[in-house]
Amino acid sequence: MDLVYELLVVLHLLGWAIVLGGTLVSLRQPRIAPGVLHGMLTALVTGIVLAGLASAKVGTDHEPPSAKLAVKLVIALVATFLVVRGVRKPAVVTAGYLGAIAGLVVVNVGIAVIWH
Repeated sequence: MDLVYELLVVLHLLGWAIVLGGTLVSLRQPRIAPGVLHGMLTALVTGIVLAGLASAKVGTDHEPPSAKLAVKLVIALVATFLVVRGVRKPAVVTAGYLGAIAGLVVVNVGIAVIWH
């Protein structure tokens, strides 16, 4: 079970890395880079699965705070909305739009690391 959890963590982090990298690469010519949507969906789905697995672990004294999970989920959903909207309506994508997506990714990763 620990191996599955750790592999999901790796996939989750890779999803966020794809989103962050794809948005930063596209800042000069604002667009949603190919793969960003898939990275976002990977990060979102693996995050939800990880939250469920972490909460279900029996016999551990480290259950993730519900408030932390809620905040991270809201941030991930907003970022997902922005990515999907940018894919469907490319005209709305600007450098600031991509910066907002990248900022949400950094905040979400920061919360994961700093909030215990």
